[in-house]
Amino acid sequence: MLLVLSEEHKEHLGFLSEVDSAVVGEFGRIAVEFLKKGSNPKIFEGAARKLNVPAESVQHGVEGLMYLLTESAKLMVSEGDFQDSVLVLGFSEELNQLLLQLYLENRKEIRQILGKLAPSLPHYHNLEWRLDVQVSSRALRQQLKPSVSLKLVLEDGESLRARVLQTDPSTLQHLIQELERALAELKSSHCRRVLRNIK
Repeated sequence: MLLVLSEEHKEHLGFLSEVDSAVVGEFGRIAVEFLKKGSNPKIFEGAARKLNVPAESVQHGVEGLMYLLTESAKLMVSEGDFQDSVLVLGFSEELNQLLLQLYLENRKEIRQILGKLAPSLPHYHNLEWRLDVQVSSRALRQQLKPSVSLKLVLEDGESLRARVLQTDPSTLQHLIQELERALAELKSSHCRRVLRNIK
């Protein structure tokens, strides 16, 4: 899968062709560090002084490189597709190889960092259920009033939370049908394509 780069992104990455390959390697290291620890404007200013360029140009170059690496790692772009994606930038062959090397060396680490940044949502741990049926009362001798009680236990990190729900069987049947419809939709080719691009 090829990356589609915006004109603004291409402009930010264009700064990399103006500096030495050792500087690009250092920018790659800084980009991965920024993913781990966040941005630090002092590093941009120090690099700008050494290169005699505005700090904003350095910042845009590093952020552009960081975006290129994170998007490539997120989409699990292959070597060939990565090379084809950076080919449109018009860089020298040496710079293209350096960017490919940066991507291959840091791909696994970037995916781990992105995985940690994703929000953790509560997920299923256990489900207990009980069917109650009221067959009569003082007012009505023959009535049939079923209800289903559910105890849903969710795991949120290290803690467990229980939710107790009560419903009638017809509402539960409707809920089951809707969930089955959602699962069937998840197996459609369009949905699989979207999920493949999200990973």
